[in-house]
Amino acid sequence: MKHYDVVVLTDHRYLNDSDDPYKHNVFFEDQLVVEALKREGLKTTRKAWDDKDFDWSLANALLFRSTWDYFDRFATFEIWLNKVSKTCRLINSEALLRWNIDKHYLADLHEKGIHIPETHYIEIGTNSNLKQLHEKLGWQHTVLKPRISGAARHTYQLTLDTLNQHEGVFQTLIAKEAMLLQAFQTHIVTKGELSLMLFGGQFSHAVLKKAKAGDFRVQDDFGGTVESYKPTPEEINFTEDAVKACPELPIYARVDIFEDNYGKIALSELELIEPELWFREHPEASDLLAKAIKSTLKA
Repeated sequence: MKHYDVVVLTDHRYLNDSDDPYKHNVFFEDQLVVEALKREGLKTTRKAWDDKDFDWSLANALLFRSTWDYFDRFATFEIWLNKVSKTCRLINSEALLRWNIDKHYLADLHEKGIHIPETHYIEIGTNSNLKQLHEKLGWQHTVLKPRISGAARHTYQLTLDTLNQHEGVFQTLIAKEAMLLQAFQTHIVTKGELSLMLFGGQFSHAVLKKAKAGDFRVQDDFGGTVESYKPTPEEINFTEDAVKACPELPIYARVDIFEDNYGKIALSELELIEPELWFREHPEASDLLAKAIKSTLKA
């Protein structure tokens, strides 16, 4: 007998409310989701994914909301994921989560016609150094990032003049994890990045994220700003096409897009695991998520 229809997952840093604005936002948005699920008649609680005292077999479904330490502890997270997936339904599905964890999913979407920035995939243990890679690709300004990451972890802006100073960290990282090298996108800095939220494949709301002066990372962790945004029909169509190109239709998705160096809409990231969805800007969207989850659990 399952005690809970849905357990909303976070990490231990966000279990309780806080005077810190960032932590408060996480707690507040998760609570909006919890209350929305309860309004749909679903027995719901909220737990840290690494809670050793909770019996995960009591949960019918697990909703990944703010598990924002999983990429820093991926080995531990993967062991836990392997265990709970045997007894619980995962939202999004286990197949989608595992596909989306590794940024190689970008190549899959590219093959299905979704435009992405110029990207080179670097496998673990490569013998090439940064200078050799840039010479081979003919790129002068790039961004280096891990294939399993979040919150801009180990994300570096590179130019030909700075390759040597990043070579050490690159060799350390590539010895144990695969990486991506992408052509630097100037419009992310000058115009920002859009995040469009979709539930059941349908657009809900959007925000515009801008990096602080002198930075290229749009995350508010690094001083970036966020404001509500009304996307164009073309931008909405692009994001809906992106989720339709997934192995299966996600229950929830955040699609990050931008104008690339050639003036085309391009996919930056497709977040299906634990994306920030800015419910604080659009609280009604938490009801859309709850209804989509209830519908899925009934199917």
